[in-house]
Amino acid sequence: MSFLKNIFSTSKDENQSKQPSKVKWIALTDLGQLNDIQNISEKPVLLFKHSTTCSISRMALKNFENEFDLHEKIDTYFLDLLNFRTISNEIASKFGVVHQSPQILLIKNGVSIYDSSHDRIDAKELEKFLN
Repeated sequence: MSFLKNIFSTSKDENQSKQPSKVKWIALTDLGQLNDIQNISEKPVLLFKHSTTCSISRMALKNFENEFDLHEKIDTYFLDLLNFRTISNEIASKFGVVHQSPQILLIKNGVSIYDSSHDRIDAKELEKFLN
């Protein structure tokens, strides 16, 4: 998914020097995926809501990706909320959280059991909810 490659960069030279993400993001691009996420969330599912034009969001995403090491325990979905704002609004409604950006939600058994935003997004903190 080329749009994920471009999240951190503004020029081709910068893109070429960036390491690819070690997180296996699944693009969240369709409202129907939210029902799928609820249905598969016996195993925890992470949603990362990201604003591609916000430096705070970019930093939170980069820090999260550098710390994240739970690939086999969790499915990870990435939402470009500028292009898919209706999905972001539905996430807030469906999971009972206030919209923020950047924001992570951990979905387990169909409900949000943890959410965090901005500089409080922390992969190590997330681990506490998986053990």
